[in-house]
Amino acid sequence: MASKTRKVNAFCFFKLPAAWWTGVRLRYIDEEKAVVSVRHRWVNQNPFKSIFWAVQGMAAELATGAMVMEQIRKSERKISMLVANNNANFSKKAIGKITFTCTDGKLIKEAIKNTLATGEGQTVWMKSVGVNEEGIVVSTFNFEWTIKVKS
Repeated sequence: MASKTRKVNAFCFFKLPAAWWTGVRLRYIDEEKAVVSVRHRWVNQNPFKSIFWAVQGMAAELATGAMVMEQIRKSERKISMLVANNNANFSKKAIGKITFTCTDGKLIKEAIKNTLATGEGQTVWMKSVGVNEEGIVVSTFNFEWTIKVKS
């Protein structure tokens, strides 16, 4: 498990440097769930001294996207992935360590199975919930992922 998280975090360093420099880190991933954390720091704060909404979005998206990437890798096929839509709700000031969790692994697994079987693109909505150190929800993000077998 640790090697998977290290590989994704190294990927972020080279391909998503804004996420890496602001402290977004994958902490756990399996077929069902991914956990990403980010800690409030000077570099990722807004003028109100909480984590900037875009940094929360990067962490939330990584929680969903890491599972998409992992399922694509397991399929051993070339499949494109793209966020087509998203929405978010912010319910509390994001200070301290915020942990984003997505438990929609089975949804992306099924979508990849369908795109491989039919050759048609698939869309799937995945949710990532951010909680603070007290377990209180600070933000909820939904991402509509589109996947399609490359020809």
